[in-house]
Amino acid sequence: MTTAHTRRRDDEAPRQIALALQGGGMHGAFTWGVLDRLLEDGRLAIEGVSATSAGAMNAAVLAYGIMNGGESGARQALHDFWQAVAQSAERYNPLRWMPWLKGTHSFGLDHSPLYAFADMALRIFSPYQFNPHNLNPLREVLESQVDFASLRKQCPIRLYLCATNVETGKIRIFTDEDVCADAVLASACVPTLFQAVTIDGEHYWDGGYMGNPAIYPLIYNCKTRDVVIVHVNPLVRRGVPITAAEILNRINEISFNSSLMREMRAIAFVTDLIQQGKIERGELKEMLIHSIRADDAMCALSVSSKYNADWSFLCDLRDNGRREADAWLARHHRNIGQRSSIDIRKEFL
Repeated sequence: MTTAHTRRRDDEAPRQIALALQGGGMHGAFTWGVLDRLLEDGRLAIEGVSATSAGAMNAAVLAYGIMNGGESGARQALHDFWQAVAQSAERYNPLRWMPWLKGTHSFGLDHSPLYAFADMALRIFSPYQFNPHNLNPLREVLESQVDFASLRKQCPIRLYLCATNVETGKIRIFTDEDVCADAVLASACVPTLFQAVTIDGEHYWDGGYMGNPAIYPLIYNCKTRDVVIVHVNPLVRRGVPITAAEILNRINEISFNSSLMREMRAIAFVTDLIQQGKIERGELKEMLIHSIRADDAMCALSVSSKYNADWSFLCDLRDNGRREADAWLARHHRNIGQRSSIDIRKEFL
């Protein structure tokens, strides 16, 4: 029976998978939990990762941790990274240097006057205005946690980090010698918060606009047919949004899932051709798709919680991710290498 402590037997080879990690701000701590549980289980081997935004951060830290210490090293690296994120957020928290606002915290994150002011300011001022020196605390955290020069030389898994070219609107996939702090920050560059990241004269925004994440690099470059998608943005949200914040949040969720929906449609089309015998098996690759998500839990979170880097909140998301991954392993580990564990048409089409 599969439990939270199940690991593979010594004579059982791990099953190869590729991971597709979505972005979603601090909700990426949910993905941390999923990865922590999969690494703890030990019955899966990660061949490649395609990732966007917070997913790209998780992917870079995951790869660096595996490089230095295998599965346990990756688990520790992910813990240390997210703890550093929380510590950085606390260090830059305006409540530390504006004590007269401390009482607003009692309103809760959604209703705090401080958040309301910040939300309004982001609609009026661009990051080129309110952050002219282009300060980004995430750069300091990333560079303190990952030695990118070493990672480029010894990366143990295939990394594909997605960003959006601001001028052309095309997707850019950073991999191999392109993987660096700038590439991760480009993938996570929310244009209302940060100035575009410039790499080799090209300007980039968050990869979620064109690939959240992109699946095709895993199809083209990985041997495994199994892709496990870790969702952060809910696919389904019941009810019609009413407030301006709710409407904008749902617009973002739909737009950030749209590229994934399109790729799933293409995968479903090819799968049908293969299964109906219209093309010979082996001519095209029949992908096996798996999904770890918690739509109900994510829908219950506020819009503003994507910016909440409080350590206790991040740990709650991690624990939720671990529970979902544990349940997925119990139900679907046997499907790896055999069949998709979701109905692609029902879920995505």
